[in-house]
Amino acid sequence: MTPSTAVKAALSSQAIETPSWAYGNSGTRFKVFAQQGVPRTPWEKLDDAARVHRHTGVAPTVALHIPWDRVDDYAALAEHAEGRGLRLGTINANVFQEDDYKLGSVTHPDAAVRRKALAHLLECVDIMDATGSRDLKLWFSDGTNYPGQDDIRSRQDRLSEALTAVYERLGEEQRILLEYKFFEPAFYMTDVPDWGTAYAHCLKLGPRAQVVVDTGHHAPGTNIEFIVATLLREGKLGGFDFNSRFYADDDLMVGSADPFQLFRIMYEVVRGGGFVPEVAFMLDQCHNIEPKIPAIIRSVMNVQEATAKALLVDAEALAAAQAAGDVLGANAVLMDAYHTDVRPLLAEWREERGLDPDPMDAYRRSGWAERIVAERVGGQQAGWGA
Repeated sequence: MTPSTAVKAALSSQAIETPSWAYGNSGTRFKVFAQQGVPRTPWEKLDDAARVHRHTGVAPTVALHIPWDRVDDYAALAEHAEGRGLRLGTINANVFQEDDYKLGSVTHPDAAVRRKALAHLLECVDIMDATGSRDLKLWFSDGTNYPGQDDIRSRQDRLSEALTAVYERLGEEQRILLEYKFFEPAFYMTDVPDWGTAYAHCLKLGPRAQVVVDTGHHAPGTNIEFIVATLLREGKLGGFDFNSRFYADDDLMVGSADPFQLFRIMYEVVRGGGFVPEVAFMLDQCHNIEPKIPAIIRSVMNVQEATAKALLVDAEALAAAQAAGDVLGANAVLMDAYHTDVRPLLAEWREERGLDPDPMDAYRRSGWAERIVAERVGGQQAGWGA
């Protein structure tokens, strides 16, 4: 088997989940710029996601965010997805957008607020049962803004209690994916600020609790690939939220800020045996000024390109250089793979599957952008927080 054939075979097993909220209007805390043709319902979000999968061939699942994607009949929504060649994927809980959560949700000092937050998390598991979803992704904005505002240890106890209750409610094939973020909106102390805290809670919960690595949730200079390698080694990497950052949690298109970092991350995934269904490759992006669907297509392509380059690393040559202490030689092996133009290989891969070799151009020629602008008139556009 030639290297290119092996790469194509490995790429065929990759699936990249797109987020429902990225198809709606989204932005920053300062402004959300509305666009024409944006979905008005979760059903229309799935219609747009189907276009991404149609042109890329590797985006078969869509993550939902509750309550943003709340519907009366989740089984019907799952059927709608199936009719478009999709499946409903990760269910994302939301315990950060109500006034009651000003001082926290599951770690709030008021037991009544904690009960409310936990009830929502358990509702999300009920939704998973209806949609057939495997993963429940939890991100908590909980934390404090001032020293002494609340007791740090007590908040960890409250967090552990809530996570345990959710874990015990899961079905045998369902998982908790615990996300971390080192700051914002809590600026003094965040209750799940880093991968170590998330790992500690997941380790205590059991094998169906895994850590999510959001590539934008790190301080400048953090070696994310080290985190990925360590979590893979420990069997605790549940998935990614792929995006890019320049300063903080910018939620830009993955691979746009530092494509070399994305390559390094994907190399550790390949090296650590994480290129398997147990590791969920999800996008989590906030398209503020760029058109929604093309931005998601571009992100999917960027992940594919980084993966293809990672698969081209000459493992034997790299191991030999490392064993010999050949610093420059080892680095050159990685750099040779990174500098390889994999676009022709990916174009061949797509053509072999009956896809257009250029997904971006295929979408432009499809007429979908013009169609949704003409058809989606009236109603309430979906947006961040809606």
